[in-house]
Amino acid sequence: MESELQPVFDEDRQLDGAPRSLYDPLLEALEGLDLIALQESVAEGLRDRGVTFGSCPFVVDPVPRLITGAEWRRIEAGLVQRTRALNRFLIDAYGPQRAVAEGILSRGTVEDAEGFEAELVGRLPPQRWPAAIIGFDLVRDLAGEFLILEDNVRTPSGYAYALAAREALQEALQGALPREGWPVPRPVDPATFELLAGVMRAAGRPGAPPGSVAVLTDGPDNVAYYEHARAAERLGAILATPDQLDVVGERLGVRLSDGSVEPVGVVYRRTDEDRAYDERGELTDVAAVLLPAWLAGNLGLVNAFGNGLADDKLVHGHVEDFIRFYLEEEPLLRSVPTSHVASEPEVTIARARGHHRQPRPARRKAAPWPRRQGGGHRSACAGGGSGAPGAGAGAPSRGLHQPAVDHPVPASDGDRRAASAAARGSAPVRLRRSPGVADAGRPPAGSPSIPARWW
Repeated sequence: MESELQPVFDEDRQLDGAPRSLYDPLLEALEGLDLIALQESVAEGLRDRGVTFGSCPFVVDPVPRLITGAEWRRIEAGLVQRTRALNRFLIDAYGPQRAVAEGILSRGTVEDAEGFEAELVGRLPPQRWPAAIIGFDLVRDLAGEFLILEDNVRTPSGYAYALAAREALQEALQGALPREGWPVPRPVDPATFELLAGVMRAAGRPGAPPGSVAVLTDGPDNVAYYEHARAAERLGAILATPDQLDVVGERLGVRLSDGSVEPVGVVYRRTDEDRAYDERGELTDVAAVLLPAWLAGNLGLVNAFGNGLADDKLVHGHVEDFIRFYLEEEPLLRSVPTSHVASEPEVTIARARGHHRQPRPARRKAAPWPRRQGGGHRSACAGGGSGAPGAGAGAPSRGLHQPAVDHPVPASDGDRRAASAAARGSAPVRLRRSPGVADAGRPPAGSPSIPARWW
């Protein structure tokens, strides 16, 4: 059965093929450029920065995507609202389950979700933001309205790649485009990492002994390792693998190169394994070292265990209900409409009806689909540029393009004040400098960055 082609929103051109007014100056300026040479220049800039996706080059379309200030303010407000509601739901789902009791969603929708960890019900330490960082997937509908396709709340990635792509593109375009007459991009660095540091400070447990921040990675084999290393570098945090962590009673430490053990107060989890318990109900290797200190209230996690529940596709269909239930507000951004199909044949039929609907497995427990782990993917590079992993976030979309947007986002001074306020009253967490690193590894003067260590 062949799918019927559906019309899609074209970000840079109207239905008659004429450029949209926002893109007109940019497209006119690009007409005089060799776009192949521009793409090669961007690729070279990314290589020079050491940006890879696993062992593959990170491929970026050199034509920027333009979002107006007015569009962004609406997106920003909607993502902040959605973040608040998702966090309220996660706390409720592992606590009193008011949403279930009030009929907002069924008990089966929660308990049968593959990401739901029943062993954590009633055991979570007090926390306001179990999902402090969320990677929302956004698409446009035919009218150009932004919709939420997915809520990625486990161990999302993407911001360091977006910043690197932006830097490389701006560098390649410098001097090639006129200084006036086309949109000037809004600075997002160092604001992004300032917000990230605020999240780590806010994650420190009140009353817990002080400790350092550790970025937990699988190591260079993880496809998003570039981002792990970059985050540690800019935070001045310790970059460590799970086998370098030590459990001392109900405290967590990390073994340093000199044999000493550094106390850890916050762990920024970026490993592929995102669950606390495996299919047999046994602790995963990552949880075995993190859970004792976390449940005892001596360790902050970004993000918390158990968040996979909110990644479930059936739960996704209720997020607008969560906004109304927990926040008593109307949603500012709509979700992509979700239909529940219960079997693989129904998925096949739904897919055949048109590519404007994207069937995704709800990942119920004992579902026939293989599980996707949260942190990253290990895969070989595809031959040719089109199959290699990369960022289309710089390009006008032809269809339902899915740029990842992380929150907290570098949006405004108000956001930075909010992050600073959230950090007040939390346990002291050291974002530490690393001695003995050559100055060549340091970021430009004036940046809050500090080099990372690999222990």
